[in-house]
Amino acid sequence: MATRFGLLIPHFGVEADQDLLIKGAQLADRLGFDSLWVRDHLVFHPHGMEGTDRTFIEPFVALTYLAAATEKIGLGAATVIPFRNPLHMAYSVASMSWMTRRRFDLGIGSGNFQHEFDVIGQGSVDRPAMMKEHVLIARKLWAGETVEWHSDLYNFSDVDLKPQPVHPVPVWWGGATPASARLAVDFCEGWIPGRITFPTYEDRVTKIRQMVEKQGKKMILTGAVPVTSIDKTTKAAIDRMNVPGLIKNANAQKWWNKPESGEFTKIEELDGSILAGTPDDIVRGIQRYQEIGCDLLVFDFRMRFPDWLEQIETLARDVLPRVSDRQPALKH
Repeated sequence: MATRFGLLIPHFGVEADQDLLIKGAQLADRLGFDSLWVRDHLVFHPHGMEGTDRTFIEPFVALTYLAAATEKIGLGAATVIPFRNPLHMAYSVASMSWMTRRRFDLGIGSGNFQHEFDVIGQGSVDRPAMMKEHVLIARKLWAGETVEWHSDLYNFSDVDLKPQPVHPVPVWWGGATPASARLAVDFCEGWIPGRITFPTYEDRVTKIRQMVEKQGKKMILTGAVPVTSIDKTTKAAIDRMNVPGLIKNANAQKWWNKPESGEFTKIEELDGSILAGTPDDIVRGIQRYQEIGCDLLVFDFRMRFPDWLEQIETLARDVLPRVSDRQPALKH
């Protein structure tokens, strides 16, 4: 299967802007990208590497808005977290699918910030188990079933959903931990860890292959969301990134494979979690992902949102034709 290529959209932070969102989405659609992707938060406190602006546009609203301004590009979320009631989540996905007629990939996860769940009284809930329950309920509703459900968290009967999603909704478990990969194998179509270094990604994919083989399943899809920066030189690309913030964030990832020193100290050690450099550098990074077996790459230009349109054009023109069967992007 050929690798699909998506883009994280600027629906958060200081660069979030309606006109930029529309222009970027239309450009990506015209240049043949597979999909537009969003994050999910209820209470948005930015990672230290991405500034301090707390602007955050609701993901289903953002995707529906952009689908109305584009022709065919797919939609995706990496990752939706379980602060919604499962019926609410199922209805949001189905309604967006029906309104947009677009394919939608649903990345799910348990969320990284305790505060988001404390504020709605869910701070002590087992969130991975809750997220799994959300998906199990949603899948029944999306299949047209009338659902009765009784558990410690949810208790209801005689619930159905119309309309159902226009297209099947593949579910990806998000997160770089071994547990996330295990959950993806257990009940999802894919695993998407977000940022992840190549050594860690390779180890997880190897383990996933072993798990699916042991369970007699076919191989699930795998993806990644590297922070990306393209420029005329490697130095220029890296200079546009918050290197101290990225290194600090990497050292907080307790499930990433650490370098021999036991600590990340330089940007080169983050290879894979970031793709930064010339078009040649980015091609090599994508090819490394493809060699490991990556089915979906979502390029995260959050540190290049001020020149997001140019980054999209450069990626489509100078990089993707060398790692896929698409033709070079033309100037418009």
